Amino acid sequence: MNDDSTLLVTVTGRDRPGVSARLLSTLSVFPVTLSDFEQVVIGGRLVLGALLSVDDTVAPGVSKARLFDELRSAVEKTAIDIDMDVEFSQGSGRVSASSDGRLHVTVLADPLRPGALGAIASCVARAGSNIDRIERLSSYPVTSIELDISGTDLDRLRGDLAMEAATQSIDVAVQRSGLHRRAKHLIVMDVDSTLIQGEVIELLAAHAGCAEEVARVTEEAMRGNLDFEESLRRRVALLKGLDASAIDAVREELVLTPGARTLIRTLKRLDYECAIVSGGFTQITDALVDRLGIDYSAANTLEIVDGKLTGELVGPIIDREGKAQALRHFAKEAEVSLMQTVAIGDGANDLDMLRAAGLGVAFNAKPVVREQAHTSVNVPYLDAIVFLLGVSREEIEAADLAAGDSPESE
Repeated sequence: MNDDSTLLVTVTGRDRPGVSARLLSTLSVFPVTLSDFEQVVIGGRLVLGALLSVDDTVAPGVSKARLFDELRSAVEKTAIDIDMDVEFSQGSGRVSASSDGRLHVTVLADPLRPGALGAIASCVARAGSNIDRIERLSSYPVTSIELDISGTDLDRLRGDLAMEAATQSIDVAVQRSGLHRRAKHLIVMDVDSTLIQGEVIELLAAHAGCAEEVARVTEEAMRGNLDFEESLRRRVALLKGLDASAIDAVREELVLTPGARTLIRTLKRLDYECAIVSGGFTQITDALVDRLGIDYSAANTLEIVDGKLTGELVGPIIDREGKAQALRHFAKEAEVSLMQTVAIGDGANDLDMLRAAGLGVAFNAKPVVREQAHTSVNVPYLDAIVFLLGVSREEIEAADLAAGDSPESE
């Protein structure tokens, strides 16, 4: 039996100003309500959908079939006037589910191929889920597509999509929908090989003439094959006798990861608070705090006596557990829940922090980290993180233009 309770009107054609205004003006003379209304523009082509229901409070007992026939005729005439195509579909019409049971799936790729996105869509379907909406967030420096999903379990879909993402060589993040996504957040970033390119201790080692030995120990630690505190103390011991002026030189050598300034600037505009936590050294991170306007920081401190590094550290060690503790401390200071935190890191010593955060992102990370983080980003642009938060490239550029900021070069 045909259900005639709703009518879906779909208008397509070349995008131009006033299309939605003309359609809504035509609909306004009929006793109908908008159960759903969406409009997208793809490659200059507009697709507009309006799901209509009869307003029984205005027209009780009206013949729905007759009303919809008259409405079709009026909309067809309007479509001819504005040179658009129109289609009608009558039925029960499903309005999108409430945000409580919905998920956001964000796909990042460079480039994004149809087969890869098709594989993600098939994975969603196999999970018994429905794609309610697809939206492009960016076309550069990576292509980013966001899908609104309903009817599935987060953990199951996250696991299924992680395997498919690895197969397709793309990045996929799955997050719950809801107001919390746009609420105040805290983002906590690792420093070496995340916020900046390279490892600070290796830059210092180059000045001390022990770069190769330090690099070997660093690699063991980042793979998780060596206790972080032990590896840190071994590397710092190799710097004994280095003149403290080398620290100033290293500060000048620091190169931010591409997109770092854009990421922090954009998040600040969204009322995020930003923190850095490092297994490196306060003598370096303090300069980054001032340079980038970071709100919170934690790192280790090199001991300096008579202008020389002693090869020792002072104070508590910021190791794997220390990074997670710093995340919790920063969240308390910022007055946000852990579910409203985002952690970004690349090494094994970041894992506890990534797991503790509401969203843990492995950024160009080692395999052991990618496997255990909530999601991974494997493109060399730190500002790709904002796409995981639902912010589009167009929104970033519009905000920069309004503030008079130019695109970053770092």
